Amino acid sequence: MCETNAYILRDGKEELLMDSVILLRPEDGKIYLRGLLGKEMYVEADIQEINFLDHRMVLKGK
Repeated sequence: MCETNAYILRDGKEELLMDSVILLRPEDGKIYLRGLLGKEMYVEADIQEINFLDHRMVLKGK
């Protein structure tokens, strides 16, 4: 599969935000995430890193 796990970097620590993310879309200064099972969320963050090989993305909280 091509889903990835999303982590958020807050105060220098990574926290799992959502697993099995299938869609990431910037919208009006926020990041929209949708998971494989339909979970959706908006996060006030910037993209820090996306590693396709490790199926991992890191967002930096604003």
